[in-house]
Amino acid sequence: MQVLKNQRNLLFTIDLKGNLIMRHLVWFTAAAALAALFCPVAQADEGMWLFTSFPKAEVQKRHGVQVSDEFLRHMQMSAVRFNSGGTGSFVSPEGLLFTNHHVGADCIQKLSTAGSDFMKNGFLAKAQAEERACPDLEVNVLASIEDVSAKVKAAASASQAPAEANRLRKAAMSEIEKACNASTGMRCDVVTLFSGAQYHLYKYKKYTDIRLVFAPEFDIAFFGGDPENFTYPRYDLDIAFFRAYENGKPAKVENYFKWSKTGAKDGELVFVPGNPGSTGRLQTVTELEFQRDVAFPLTLRRIESLINTLQAYMSQGEEQHRVGNDNLFGQQNSFKAISGFNRGLNDPKLMSKKRADEQDLRKRIASNPEQREKFGKLWDELSTAYGSYRGYYARYTLLESGATRGSALFAMARGIVRYATQTKKPNAERLREYAETALPAREQAMYSPAPITPQMETAVLADYFAFIAKELGANDPLVAKILDRKTPRQAAEMYVNSSKIIDIAERKRLAADPAAVAASEDGMIRLARMIDGPALELRKKVEDEVEGVVTRAAAQIAQARFDLSGGTEYPDATFTLRVAFGPAKGYKNDQGKNVAWATTFSGLWPKGTGKAPYVIPPSWLKAKAKLNPSTAFNFVSTADTHGGNSGSATLNPKGEVVGILFDGNIEGLPNRFVYTDETARSVHVASQGIAEALKFVYLADNLLKELGLN
Repeated sequence: MQVLKNQRNLLFTIDLKGNLIMRHLVWFTAAAALAALFCPVAQADEGMWLFTSFPKAEVQKRHGVQVSDEFLRHMQMSAVRFNSGGTGSFVSPEGLLFTNHHVGADCIQKLSTAGSDFMKNGFLAKAQAEERACPDLEVNVLASIEDVSAKVKAAASASQAPAEANRLRKAAMSEIEKACNASTGMRCDVVTLFSGAQYHLYKYKKYTDIRLVFAPEFDIAFFGGDPENFTYPRYDLDIAFFRAYENGKPAKVENYFKWSKTGAKDGELVFVPGNPGSTGRLQTVTELEFQRDVAFPLTLRRIESLINTLQAYMSQGEEQHRVGNDNLFGQQNSFKAISGFNRGLNDPKLMSKKRADEQDLRKRIASNPEQREKFGKLWDELSTAYGSYRGYYARYTLLESGATRGSALFAMARGIVRYATQTKKPNAERLREYAETALPAREQAMYSPAPITPQMETAVLADYFAFIAKELGANDPLVAKILDRKTPRQAAEMYVNSSKIIDIAERKRLAADPAAVAASEDGMIRLARMIDGPALELRKKVEDEVEGVVTRAAAQIAQARFDLSGGTEYPDATFTLRVAFGPAKGYKNDQGKNVAWATTFSGLWPKGTGKAPYVIPPSWLKAKAKLNPSTAFNFVSTADTHGGNSGSATLNPKGEVVGILFDGNIEGLPNRFVYTDETARSVHVASQGIAEALKFVYLADNLLKELGLN
């Protein structure tokens, strides 16, 4: 599942609910940028391309398909970013949105109750009046892009210390966003590209009234469950439909994707506009080794512990299983993805290639006096920064970037504490996620009426306490203060049971008043206050000693890389809109067997065992005789996608929907670092399979009519 989940699944980037997530993964370092100075333009169908620099000539040459500016603009305005962590697209002029079930699962779970379990049983609104409003979902349409590199860079001089320069650039970004929002009313985000060589201002039209229209049963949306996640062949109907509303009425949109009447075809070129989360293709050996030896192992231990806790909680009963299912899914998805990334970094061939490329580059620089003077000390600076980072990375991660993993209540408490203090500061001095333009999305999440289950929160929090006691030591002063001579379970019960922030009015009261936060005896607020001081100190240390050094060095050379490429390079992913392309194409797996480009309905039935995760829903069994066994169900392409692309519409050269991306195969996970299309594939649901399921399984006549398929 290629998704960036919310605060329960901290994986790739700074999520839009404000959690700082493994930020070393999204820094594009100076050495990496410099390495690319000597690399050729992306080969094969590689690339997560900016809409402002799409390689039209290469696509024409390679595939015989002409891509016009009008086509690119239409894709840009029809695709949307789901701020729950994925992508979607408009597919009708009435604001109908198409995405993955697992991208929409956060909303589907929050709308479910014990008596109406939409995750388990699915949901279909037969009329617009039956559509259900999501409690805290926002989607964004990228309306325009402006280069603000000069404004951001002018905020800091070359003579300033890296830490101070880093703060000044961030302050400038916040002020640019504030001015943009004031003049346009749009959501405005300054996006860092090419390691800080470029800064683009993205202006988004945002929709905050999003309603559920259709979702299939979880059993068919995620058929095969965790065992088949990141695998292929697959048999999943991983789709959902929502609708954007404005002023209480369905949004009227000019740009939307029409549905193909013929569907996906073997060998046909497809385009995938979406929001990949982050990649590390330009990272140095120092950074890759840091992730392999330090970051990934800690994260995997943390997630594995949480998975075990959630499974134990869910085994207590049917209601516990319902409540914990989406949380467990997110953790298992993260664990499998990061395991795949780390497997790539432990591949001697991949690392040997990275080392050889870097050594060759350093020799070239050493032979040129001017380059040696400018770039020669770069690796030593990075080595020093990351060498120091190793000493406090675990503490930083466990207290700051990964502290709220799995816990909606702890994330809420931290958000309240920080909101109360940060919003009283000048805009330029705030943490970036509390800048004025970020507050509406933060407030929507913080005051969400979504249900919170204290029993699950207690279990998750107890797991966190036990984990930090193990990793940091039970005698660590902060750990001892948190536990207060109690067991992890007892401490968790105390904090959760003495908290009132499940009540929205109490959240608003506290968030509005720093004094009220400081004096509060609420258990979760006390916990958040206890951790917040040390966490923010560590965050500042990381920003000053690591991020500041990396950004300073990168800014000097990444622009050279971009200039030398003539603008034909693409930056690493940033959970902003990109477009990928590649043909629908099978491959030969590790066992030497040919894997067909598509699966069909006929392959689903033999896999059904009646036991999770291979349960075929009753609706499908009832409709079996009506489904054409040869209809394409899932298919693969060479399109270069990554986490966050989930829900991206898959388009033919006419711009018609022929599918939707929902996963990648296990062979493709190392594509985070090095792209290859030998066996790596993106996995999609075929549009013809979707249409047939809507018609015969779900009898969704109104939905089919709106898609133009009646």
